[in-house]
Amino acid sequence: MKKIELLAPAGNLEKLKTAIIYGADAVYIGGEAYSLRAMADNFDRETMKKAVEFAHEKGAKVYVTINIFPHNDDIKGMPEYIKFLSDIGVDAVIISDLGVFSIVKETAPELEIHISTQANNVNYKSAEFWYKLGAKRVVLAREMSLKEIKELREKVPDDLEIEAFVHGAMCISYSGRCLLSNYMTGRDANRGLCAHPCRYKYYLMEEKRPGEYFPVFEDERGTYIMNSQDLCMIEYIPELVESGVYSFKIEGRMKSSYYVATVTKAYRQAIDSYLKDSKNYVFNPKWLEEVSKASHREFSTGFYFGKPKKQIYSTSSYIRTHDIVGIVVDYDFETNIATIEQRNRIFKGDEIEILTPKDDNFSIKLDEIWDDAGNEIDSTPHPQMIYKIKSIKPLKSFDMLVKEKGDNNE
Repeated sequence: MKKIELLAPAGNLEKLKTAIIYGADAVYIGGEAYSLRAMADNFDRETMKKAVEFAHEKGAKVYVTINIFPHNDDIKGMPEYIKFLSDIGVDAVIISDLGVFSIVKETAPELEIHISTQANNVNYKSAEFWYKLGAKRVVLAREMSLKEIKELREKVPDDLEIEAFVHGAMCISYSGRCLLSNYMTGRDANRGLCAHPCRYKYYLMEEKRPGEYFPVFEDERGTYIMNSQDLCMIEYIPELVESGVYSFKIEGRMKSSYYVATVTKAYRQAIDSYLKDSKNYVFNPKWLEEVSKASHREFSTGFYFGKPKKQIYSTSSYIRTHDIVGIVVDYDFETNIATIEQRNRIFKGDEIEILTPKDDNFSIKLDEIWDDAGNEIDSTPHPQMIYKIKSIKPLKSFDMLVKEKGDNNE
């Protein structure tokens, strides 16, 4: 069966390495300019070079977002930046604006172009139009159903690749083209500065009663009239493949390394299981259980099975049952001692789950913890401190130590 690309988000170099090690075929990243995730860590030019080198060594691809809707001032410097991306071997750029498209074609005609979901591609004619201009791939709008995607796939050229989001946050505005943030805060969502006002808590005020605020009741915690659920399609891998989607995209450049690792691993396992034996494929509930551990809102299938009857999530809080507490840096096979970089505090005696890229997760009890100098300690209180633990089962670099939270909400 035709290979499916698993495309993961990478907000910084650590997340990029994590995504690839945990099974991503490709990652999408943003530079310090021209990206719609200006609040992510993003990549300076030197780090971007390292990212491309690492990905290519591992057989993975790197796509760079240049998907803002630029004003005149935003065009300055863009041709030189695009030439830089081409020179370092970036595999494709993701764009949404015709002007940016023209700059890519003029500056680096050999550079592969993917059309962003921000371009609102919801029909086969628009996909066909971009293809005729020279686009290699179209990222579909999140508002398309599986039926519509299948029809689009049948009516566009075979060598036009189709990419679609399968997991992550959903924007309440049409494929993310929102004006609310700009209006309320002066931060333009279409230039990378979204303040996420759709997650705010709103009240109604009658014009002749200033200062009197009336809640629009949904529940006792308040009303979130634009706060959408998260997308999760891990239970529907066969339907996605059969619709003609080639690249399965995970949202979340601003999410944690743990989110990237656990979601990428689960989708990798589900996709590989289906492609290996589609006739006898059976969904494994552990995949949904795993993606549910990372920070998320209530899951839905978005628009894939038609317009959702319910898309509004009644709180702006995330559900998060587990925290990453450390990343394995090294392991000594003679002493069974693992060197860990701290991410959250742990205590002697804690039961810790080990998240590993390919094998099943397993648990260990921390009977002993040592600091980097070899002194025994009771906890790991300092951010990113180096500490050591013992594990009879070998650990590998980029394995993650995960601890269940007492409180399931952030």
